[in-house]
Amino acid sequence: MSHFLSQSWLIDRRHALRAMGTCISLPFLECMVPLRAAEQQVATPKRSAFIYLANGVHSLNYQITTPGRDYQFSRSLKPLEKHREVITPISGLHHPGALSHHHNCISVWLTGGKLGPSDKNTISVDQKMAEITAKHTRYSSMEIALTGDSLGWTADGVRLPSMRRCSEIFASLFEEPKGGKTAQRRTLRRKGSVLDANLAEVRKLEQTMGAADKGRLDQYLTSVREAEVRTRRADAWLDTPLPTIADDDRKRTNRDIPHTQAGDYFRTVYDLIVLAFQTDLTRVATFSLGGEGDAFAIPEIGITESRHQLSHHGGDAGYMEKLTNYDTFAIEQYSYFLTRLAETKDLNGKPLLGTTMALFGSGMSYGHSHGNANLPLVLAGGSDLGLKHGSHLDLNQGHFKGYQLDKPGEHYSLCSRPANPNAHMSNLLLLMAQCMGVETDNFGDSNKVIEL
Repeated sequence: MSHFLSQSWLIDRRHALRAMGTCISLPFLECMVPLRAAEQQVATPKRSAFIYLANGVHSLNYQITTPGRDYQFSRSLKPLEKHREVITPISGLHHPGALSHHHNCISVWLTGGKLGPSDKNTISVDQKMAEITAKHTRYSSMEIALTGDSLGWTADGVRLPSMRRCSEIFASLFEEPKGGKTAQRRTLRRKGSVLDANLAEVRKLEQTMGAADKGRLDQYLTSVREAEVRTRRADAWLDTPLPTIADDDRKRTNRDIPHTQAGDYFRTVYDLIVLAFQTDLTRVATFSLGGEGDAFAIPEIGITESRHQLSHHGGDAGYMEKLTNYDTFAIEQYSYFLTRLAETKDLNGKPLLGTTMALFGSGMSYGHSHGNANLPLVLAGGSDLGLKHGSHLDLNQGHFKGYQLDKPGEHYSLCSRPANPNAHMSNLLLLMAQCMGVETDNFGDSNKVIEL
């Protein structure tokens, strides 16, 4: 969720249409103009949250080895045991398009795209969902990233901006604009006018540009279009009252927390997402716990190294133990999120967990070798959307000789080369999209929808 006042290139819709001509498809914009919540209500809102853990996991301590309902939780996943009946750990999925590279793993996690040197990314599943839910909510989606970039990508392959500071996220969701609504509208239109004056010059430059520069210009204009749509949404919702927030919720979420208090930060972000879902400000959220190359340390549990550093452990036993502790810590915070969803009711009086799918995982399995097969994934919630949980969904079964955790080299090979080449993660994303109401038979590189 980008804060529209922080962007310097916002543009009014009619200016964009006049200046850009056929570069913007009018139906694309019309379908994204919001309807106020008072004008159209949905009986049972459907929601999705996506949480990304960079650099994979210590797979020997993460891997569940028994398929079906009688599985035993691994050491890293132990914090989720109390949620057994509302979660599905998944083994064996991979993204063929990740191409075993750090930045590609996080970039294609929600797109299922292929990112070679000359490839452009495709739309992420959260944004496909937002196309369906946006007409009901003030914000089409929330994008939060502790460090690095967001998980969301537009239909034109441009990454969406993210927010980081908890107080900033809270203010954008629940506080009236500084100076009042009139001042905010004036600011939006002033920014749009500045850009409008420059568009003619941009078009003149386009005539003399080479292919590479035209590609960069196209990305720029795509960013303009996305910002323009969000600006129009913001303007349309200005006269709709903001939800009333309880004092306890305000105190818990309207604050800034330093990285040295990682657990406090994670839980506050999760509380903000719960609050946004509860008040129906948005129905789609993504949260990256850090980028592949810069995932931070956790001093509060004795980890002073970055997650990237720990994942490239080189067999060092101390680093491997710390990586396991880091995995467990992150999963404890995810468990907190599920607890909050279960105990919080939405505007219709339904527990949020039943109407919310929450996917936790990584686009990498074994960070030391950049292995991106057998991805660590846990899907939770969404029972009211038709999902059935309580089992370990193991798509490696029938395609390998069994887990060999006592032989690290053998197991790490499973994390680098998929046992089941047809088990694409996009098949899971397709299921989630369909549960959210997206009418499609394929997504990314899907080949068959997963059944839960």
